[in-house]
Amino acid sequence: MSFLQPDSPRQPPWKVLLVDDEPDIHDVTKLTLNRFKLDGRPLAFLDAYSGKEAKEILLREPDIALVFLDVVMETEDAGLEVARWMRQELGNHFTRVVLRTGQPGQAPEESVIVEYDINDYKEKTELDRKKLFTTTFAALRGYRDIMTVEDARRFQSTYREGLERVIEASTHIFKQRNLYDFAHGLLQQVVALLQMENSMLVRLRGTSGITGEDKYEVLAQIGDLDHEDQIFNATLIEQLDETCINRISRLYGDTYVGYFPNDSGKTSLLVLQGVHDVSEVDTKLLEIFSSGVAIAFDNILLNQEITDTQSELIMRLGDVVESRSHEAGNHVRRMSEVCYLIAIESGMDKAEAAILKQAAPMHDIGKIATPDAVLLKPGKLDLSEWEIMKQHPDVGLSILDGSHRPILRAAAIIAHQHHEKFDGSGYPQGLRGEEIHPFARIVAAADVFDALIQKRCYKPAWPIDDVLKHMQEVSGSHLDPLYVDILVKHVDQALAINKHYPD
Repeated sequence: MSFLQPDSPRQPPWKVLLVDDEPDIHDVTKLTLNRFKLDGRPLAFLDAYSGKEAKEILLREPDIALVFLDVVMETEDAGLEVARWMRQELGNHFTRVVLRTGQPGQAPEESVIVEYDINDYKEKTELDRKKLFTTTFAALRGYRDIMTVEDARRFQSTYREGLERVIEASTHIFKQRNLYDFAHGLLQQVVALLQMENSMLVRLRGTSGITGEDKYEVLAQIGDLDHEDQIFNATLIEQLDETCINRISRLYGDTYVGYFPNDSGKTSLLVLQGVHDVSEVDTKLLEIFSSGVAIAFDNILLNQEITDTQSELIMRLGDVVESRSHEAGNHVRRMSEVCYLIAIESGMDKAEAAILKQAAPMHDIGKIATPDAVLLKPGKLDLSEWEIMKQHPDVGLSILDGSHRPILRAAAIIAHQHHEKFDGSGYPQGLRGEEIHPFARIVAAADVFDALIQKRCYKPAWPIDDVLKHMQEVSGSHLDPLYVDILVKHVDQALAINKHYPD
């Protein structure tokens, strides 16, 4: 990953502070050096007429390259006090100091240079145009070289600290197995590395023929970005499209679009807003970080693709079973969403709740072996027929048992236990209370809710008040009271799910 930076800005001028209580000295110095340049950079003069003013300016302007410093001003040693303060109290050892004095006996050259860390000592009478030029050139060149070394030292220090953050960040996000958790973790770490506030991670859907905002999917988002409806505005879409075409990261004004290709074909794009400058350190850190992340992203996407395919097959198989028994078309979808709602509100871990959501459509998979004469009988089943019907939990277990896949293992438990009742009167094992797996208890509550609230060929839809009343009546006998209470409390959300997936 690389950055395309705009043209480098013009280098700022060298800041030179003139400290002297004689205005004529300021004027002569500026006139003499008005055409001076080093590395193509001119001089910018700052004026102080006392030691006090010099300290104020040095506090305010930390990047002053050179100070021409008079000794005798408001006191006989005001200039020396400024030099001492700047080096010892302010801690500025980079700015070059040229001491200028009209009274050399007041400040002996050797002792001043040693004791006050002065870089050069000149009597005002000897600073003609030529000597002033060479003195300035030597001082600024010294400052430039010192700052080059210091910048390199800072770069190495920052780079080392950044690498430590990269390693820590990579360790954290590589633990994530879910695509969206991984994406959010990745985004958090990139934001931390760059000290940014607004960002999002976008995925190219990878389907040909899609244009505009439908072409992209938001995987994760951090900060105060534009409103969701306006995220993919025309400008951003154009930037994303251009980045994908050129296959290189790019800085568009204050918006950075990072390009993360992967073998899956679903390219990921990092969008950072409010970027004003991306340093060389940040560039190298992101290159190192993204090289490892790209590999992990491919693995996550591959796992996600397998999980999505598995979930879709389970959902479709659930549809087949439900349609064979003349259940409503979207029954399994509604039930899955309501199960997830109950699980999350009960405090279940999100990853575990997601497995429940994906496995719930298989709850009646055992009915695939139930004869049509029994499954589709319009009237009440006789005793022998009921015994055949009661076999479908065991059949479901036999179909799904033995898999090491978390979703299929959960589906096996649900298929086997979803007809158990909280008071122990259910089948096939007669389990009671917490002997029944939480997945099965949640599915039982969601299944009863959906069966009552929807119209069937053998009954009309019940009013919601009657549905809730019935569920509370069977709470503690058929259904787990905990999950009934949660469903009642969040019934508006359950009704919204039903509205979203109508028959």
